Amino acid sequence: MKPVRYSYAITSALLLGGAAISLATGYPAGAQVAQNDDRAIARVVPRAGAPASFADLTAQLMPAVVNISTRQKITVSSNPFAGTPFADLFGGQGGSAQPTTREAQSLGSGFFISADGYVVTNNHVITADGQGKVEQITVTTSDGTDYEATLVGNDQASDLAVLKIKGTKPFPFVHFGDSRHARVGDWVIAIGQPFGLNGTVTAGIISAVLRNTGGGAYERYIQTDASINRGNSGGPLFDMDGDVIGINNAIYSPTGGSVGIGFAIPAEIASPIVQKLINHEEILRGYLGVRIQPVTGDLSDALGIPNNRGEFVQSVEAGGPAEKAGLMVGDVVLSVGGKEITPDQTLSYIVANLAPGTRVPIAILRDGKRSTITATVGRRPSEDQLAQQYFDPNAKGDNQTPAPQGDTGSGVLEKALGIRAIPLTPQIAGQLGLDPTTKGLVVTDVDPNSDAGQKGMDRATVIFSANGQPVTTAAQLETIVKSAQAAGRPAILLRAQARGGPAISVPIRLR
Repeated sequence: MKPVRYSYAITSALLLGGAAISLATGYPAGAQVAQNDDRAIARVVPRAGAPASFADLTAQLMPAVVNISTRQKITVSSNPFAGTPFADLFGGQGGSAQPTTREAQSLGSGFFISADGYVVTNNHVITADGQGKVEQITVTTSDGTDYEATLVGNDQASDLAVLKIKGTKPFPFVHFGDSRHARVGDWVIAIGQPFGLNGTVTAGIISAVLRNTGGGAYERYIQTDASINRGNSGGPLFDMDGDVIGINNAIYSPTGGSVGIGFAIPAEIASPIVQKLINHEEILRGYLGVRIQPVTGDLSDALGIPNNRGEFVQSVEAGGPAEKAGLMVGDVVLSVGGKEITPDQTLSYIVANLAPGTRVPIAILRDGKRSTITATVGRRPSEDQLAQQYFDPNAKGDNQTPAPQGDTGSGVLEKALGIRAIPLTPQIAGQLGLDPTTKGLVVTDVDPNSDAGQKGMDRATVIFSANGQPVTTAAQLETIVKSAQAAGRPAILLRAQARGGPAISVPIRLR
């Protein structure tokens, strides 16, 4: 389950969305041990000032936290079947329906970082999840005063935004702390506006630091056990010194409400970006131009390498920095600039935090051998540009599949992989929209209960290679399967392409 970001939204009815983050309390108790036992673990005693109450700290911090509301117009379809195969049947006259424009609002939280009125919040709070153009942003302070705010700058990749309001007197403000010193088990408090309830305070501990949720280059969070509810998005997460060590951003929840797993953007990430937004500086991030996949489960089995070791290169952008450096599909990236690739320190995160133009050594594993290449980091495109790179609006498919012909294997492929395949001829390649010179195998039948079937392999899927070796006949694929079985590998790695999709590497378990 991916983390859920909410911005408490309202149209003519109540539309719910918006990220809220709060914290539940807890403290480990020390264990009684023998005084003279060398194996004894020293008792952990709460430091002086450990909270018997959060009241004094809350009283100091509350005035710096604000409510943020926006008003905008969004375009919605009046056809309830829009986006479905039935849209034309129920779309009104001529099979179409005119879109309508409605007013929407979103509610979130934020906090002052200067006496002259700079306010930090989440980008999704002031953009209502990217729908429409915001017409008005209102900041409400703890004393109930409303101020019209201007947008100073926003950054979609990190989900941060900075607003500015003007007042007749200095505003109370707070400072960013150093989240690098945050430790699992530290007390924290969150102040925000869940469900529009002004000035709500929750407390708890840090559950994890630098949690990677797999959603993007900047998605490394402080995880808390705080109760998280809609409207807390953009609010501050404070340490016991009253410094902001995180900005409440997202939750894990199967219900939409708090289940005690919430995430905050660490101050070490947020603070420099906020400063650049205030100074109207361009935010530049590093980029290699690869699609990657963690080396886990079936993939690690297919490659015959330890689990969670590096990241597998699924594709390389033509003409991009990675291709120029010699990075290839099938490589496993082990480290970048001496920093090992781990689940908590991903390739995307490391590279995004490098300045474009930086030359960096990249340790890779290729065909079981370790080597090092040097890449010049490029400039990361915008999030919208990245999304478009892997979307082909002209991709089409139909139910035509090549008729079985020639050798489909002696039964090894059916038993081990659950597929039947034939050589890819120029005629079949043309039918599939491929270059007639393309070499490989084309799948003619798949057992839906096999791992191949479960992972989306279907008739007309083209297989280019297995375990890094090109295959053009069923016999070649059988030989690779037998070698993997003899070596005790539970899976093999197929480079394949479904009709209308990109070529990817897929680990398939043998049976």
